[in-house]
Order: sequence, then C-alpha cells, then structure tokens
Amino acid sequence: MLQHQQKELLIPRREDMIGLVDRRPELRAQPAPQASPPVEEEERGKAALTELFEDAKNSDTPIMVERVVNDIDQIVRIVRFNGWQDTHAGEREVKKALRKTLFKYQLHQDTDLFERAYRYIEEYY
Repeated sequence: MLQHQQKELLIPRREDMIGLVDRRPELRAQPAPQASPPVEEEERGKAALTELFEDAKNSDTPIMVERVVNDIDQIVRIVRFNGWQDTHAGEREVKKALRKTLFKYQLHQDTDLFERAYRYIEEYY
C-alpha cells in the first residue's frame, strides 16, 4: 500500500501533464531541439582528412583518397566516445583504429601522415 502511494506521488497523471501544457502556450509551440552541430563538426573533420590525404597522395602512393577517408571516418565513429580525447584508453583506441586503417592501405609507415591525421581526428571528432 505504501509503495502504491509513493508511485502516485512520483508519477504525474497524464491529465495533469496535459493541463500544464494547455496552460503554458510557450511549451506547446516550442520546436524540438536540434542535434546537428556535432554532425557538422564531423563533416568538417571528414573534409579536413580528405584534404590531408589529397596532399599526401603522389605517384608512388596510388591510394583511393575517398576510401581511406571513409574508412577512417567510419572506424573513428565506432571506437570513440564522449570525452575520448581526455582519456588514455580513448586515445589508444582511436590511434589503434587509425593505424589499422592506414596499414590496410600500406600507409602505416608514414609517421607524419599518421600524426597529422590523428590531430585532425582529435580536433573534429
């Protein structure tokens, strides 16, 4: 019986909530919050990575820039988490994923390229 009374106090009735919204027109007319800024930031990161790999491409490294960038983008989105830049584990996972991707395209020995790509990822993701 006591639990039932507690639930009644904690869980507002639907009619009460509708009444509150009807009384406050600003609550009714409020648009849904937008979550687009992080996506825009990631798109800028993808564009920066594309530019980096375009600059690194030469006749000795016939790489498919779009493929490399898409692979890096996809893997980073999977392994990262909020605040990953502030933890050793987060940095390690992202660096490991980046190295694997660069290895796939035989670019793993270019340490300058790795460092620049990691800095872009750290900034934009």
